[in-house]
This record gives sequence, structure tokens and C-alpha cells, in this order.
Amino acid sequence: MAEVGTRRRAGSAVYAGAAIAMVAFAANSLLTRGALDDRSIGAGTFSLVRLVSGAVVLVAIARLRAGTWSPLLAGPVPWRSAAYLFGYVAAFSFAYLRLGAATGALVLFGTVQVVLYGVALRRGERPGLSGWTGLVLAFAGLVALVAPGVSAPDAVGVALMVLAGVSWAAYTLAGRGSVDPILTSARNFAVSVPLAVVLELVAVVGGEGVHATPRGLGLAVLSGAVASGLGYALWYSVLPWLTRVQSGILQMAPTPLAAVGGLLLLGEPIGLRVVLASLLILTGVAVGVIGAARR
Repeated sequence: MAEVGTRRRAGSAVYAGAAIAMVAFAANSLLTRGALDDRSIGAGTFSLVRLVSGAVVLVAIARLRAGTWSPLLAGPVPWRSAAYLFGYVAAFSFAYLRLGAATGALVLFGTVQVVLYGVALRRGERPGLSGWTGLVLAFAGLVALVAPGVSAPDAVGVALMVLAGVSWAAYTLAGRGSVDPILTSARNFAVSVPLAVVLELVAVVGGEGVHATPRGLGLAVLSGAVASGLGYALWYSVLPWLTRVQSGILQMAPTPLAAVGGLLLLGEPIGLRVVLASLLILTGVAVGVIGAARR
């Protein structure tokens, strides 16, 4: 009985952590929209500040925990994971200059699902009835949520958001083997900063220039230090306990969360369609995740 109780507590902690991570993902969408919609900051500058602030927070935590710089400097440089992280952050920022929030959400999360489910099936993981049911329900709710905004999307914006989705799915898969999520995330963020510096230089040469208001910088710091840095470290900590199918279905949850957050924080309209679609998505997430856990 004691062993069963321990398993239940462990399971609850994992799902609570995953839920908090999904809130962080939704917060990133809100913070990015809030900063870029009114041009408070350039997309390249936002990406750079987001990654730098995330790196500063995570490196500081990792240094305090270890009491030395050695763990941060040991081992091979994680260029691959850093490139995935950078690719997601940069493509996400620039895509939202060309796409509406609804279209962007559909392209991003649809791409993530295709990649994660494809990898799961290729590696022999079978979603089962509950997994497929949850996926269908969640995806149907996602389409219902964004359908009015998907007509004639900008081709470049769509391509950028597809790149963001592929990069995020790759970053998620790369993090499944993380032993120390804080340390791993700190190294990934730190190594991604030079890539963001290069992007900012390219943006400046390309004519975007450097502009940032205090509001834009503040939103970028919040996105990087809290929603990205701490949020992604938490996501890495729960990933080893989740199947690829579960992690894929879970990542549909930020869409309705962002819709509600948009109403409360950004004044975006929300109607009965949004409420019903959000309930459908969250029901699909619950069916898929809980069903896979029981299996």
C-alpha cells in the first residue's frame, strides 16, 4: 500500500508540473503578442532578450546549486539542443509579425503534434484507443477554436511557424534524457545566446533596426526569465515520466489557456465558440494523458 501511495504522489507531482509548464507556454504566447503587436520591440531584439534573460536566471540557479562553475563547463557543448531552442524562439517571434494569433496557434501546435506522434509511432509507441480519442478531440477543438482566422494565411509566416513547431518538437524530444533539468536548460540557453546575437545583427543589416521600449524589454525579460527559463526547466523535469504521446497531447493545452489569458490580460474578445472549443481541447488532453497513464 505504501508503494502504491508513493506512485500516486509521484504521478500527481508530474502532472502538476506539466500543468504549470503548459501555463508557462501559454504565457509566452501572451507576452510575445503583447510585445510585438504594438511594435514595442523588434522581433530579433525580443528573441535576444528572451534568451539572454533565460540564460542569466538558469545559469545563476545552476551555479548556486553546484557551488562551482564546473558542471556548467563540463561535457560537450550542446549545440544541437541550443539550435533547436534558438530556432523555436526566433521563428516564433518573426512568425507573429505576419500571422494572427489563431492561425499561428493552429500551425504551431499542429506541427508539434505531427512530429511527436510520427516519432512515437516510428519508435514503436502505440497511443491506444484513449490516445487516439484524446488526439482527435483536442485537435477538433483546436480547429474549431482557430477556424475563423485561417483563411489566406501569409505563406512566409506559415513557413516560419512550421519551423518553430519542428524546432520545439525536436527540443522536447532532446530533453527526454535530461538528468539535471536546471543544468541542461542553463547550458542550452547560454549556448543559444550567440546565435541570437547573430540574428540581431542580421536583422539590423536587413533594415529592421534596433528599437525597444521599456514595456517591450520588460515583457521580453518576463518571457525569457520566467515563462521560458524556469518553465522549460520544469518541462524537462517531467518529460522523462511522460510518453511521447502524452507530451504531444499535453501541448495542445496552451491554446485555450492563451485564449482565456488574451481576454483577461490583452482585452481580446472571447465568445461561446472559444469556451466550447477550449473545453473540447482540455477534455481531449485529459482523455489522452490519463488513458496513456493507465495503460
